Amino acid sequence: MLFLLALAVGIISSASAQVANDNIENRRVLRAEETVSSSTTGCTVQRTCVDERLTGKCIEYHNDQWFEFTPATSGRYFINIGGQKCRDVRGVQLVVLTGQPCQPATYRVLSCTSLGTQDDVFVTLDSLRAGQPYLLDVDGYLKDFCQFSLQVSRTAAGMPVSYFPPSPSRLLPTASRVVELQWTLPDSLASAPACRVMRREIHQYRSTEVRRVPVRRDTYGRAETSYTVADTLPGPGIYDYQIVTTRAENGPAPTRLRQWWYAYGTAATVPLPGTVVARDVVALPLRKYPAKARLSVVVTDPASGRVLLARQLINQPANRRQGELSVRKWQAAGLEKIAVEIICHPPRGDFFTDRLLLSLPAPAARP
Repeated sequence: MLFLLALAVGIISSASAQVANDNIENRRVLRAEETVSSSTTGCTVQRTCVDERLTGKCIEYHNDQWFEFTPATSGRYFINIGGQKCRDVRGVQLVVLTGQPCQPATYRVLSCTSLGTQDDVFVTLDSLRAGQPYLLDVDGYLKDFCQFSLQVSRTAAGMPVSYFPPSPSRLLPTASRVVELQWTLPDSLASAPACRVMRREIHQYRSTEVRRVPVRRDTYGRAETSYTVADTLPGPGIYDYQIVTTRAENGPAPTRLRQWWYAYGTAATVPLPGTVVARDVVALPLRKYPAKARLSVVVTDPASGRVLLARQLINQPANRRQGELSVRKWQAAGLEKIAVEIICHPPRGDFFTDRLLLSLPAPAARP
């Protein structure tokens, strides 16, 4: 029985040709520590080889390609993903399954991880078996396109995967530009030389190291456990902070100790208004966007992050019905709110992203 890893990636559009490993029968064989570069542009999906019902919100297959890796020795390995050049901020996702290739009825999901940015990141795979083939399925996430590098290694590279997107309940509103970050270093990571303070505004592609805090040690060489630093936000926005350990020689892989999402300023804490036009319809404010702009609309359940709807369209301000969403099935499922992300690619200028948290109207009473 083969183990399958499905990797969903967001990618930048280009005119490159379809890769040879577009189909599972032509999968590319990887060697340990080998770094390969690829792109999902031009790829198609073998619908008989995947089943979105098994992966739920994690994967919407669009343009996948296949790789294979067989460990020479058993143990822990890392999938290192780097060099991403993506159209949107979403980055990559990884889902791990077991089963026979191209037989979805035999698949069993082992893990499903949203990576969420274009940072260099790694995904940990424990207890791989020597001589066991593993398949990697790389796909453009939500119809995006990405260039990327991929490596299976015994050593982690980059940061551990982060939690993305933030749910409204995890946002920490702040009226001050100065935020205080506190964390604890466990004894199991006492060999770490330092902790990195990483910051990313939600519209940015990658995180920035804003501070490196050395691990303090007493006269006996024992590591201190409690740390506090302050950082000044550069302006209004929603900010992701992560505390990540650095790796000592022969020490454990970098570990994320804490993560916070801070919302600072009016633009970060007050969602854009949506207009209710009927008891089973919500209208998005598409008239604010330029005519003929390319809009990517993704609707999620704010509590679970599950993708409810993904739609691509060309903005037509005169067409009022273009932005209307039927919410009847979401009402029937008991949802009271929806989260909406709109990525706008105007005819001229840089793209930008708006995020809305909309209350659903109460369903009409049944006669």
